[in-house]
Amino acid sequence: MQMNMNNRSDIKAGARVRIVQKQDQRSGRLTEGIVKDILTRSASHPRGIKVRLQSGIVGRVKEILDA
Repeated sequence: MQMNMNNRSDIKAGARVRIVQKQDQRSGRLTEGIVKDILTRSASHPRGIKVRLQSGIVGRVKEILDA
């Protein structure tokens, strides 16, 4: 099954992901971490689901490394 970064149901707390932070959207620089909270309320989002990592960093999921 293909994981889709735009679907909230594919992202779980504890998953290792790569996110893009707001200030890195232009450069596309990704930050890796473990999902602590899912911040997007809707089932999907065109630019990616917004999450908070355990480190406290907030951004939109671009890659799911392991669920």
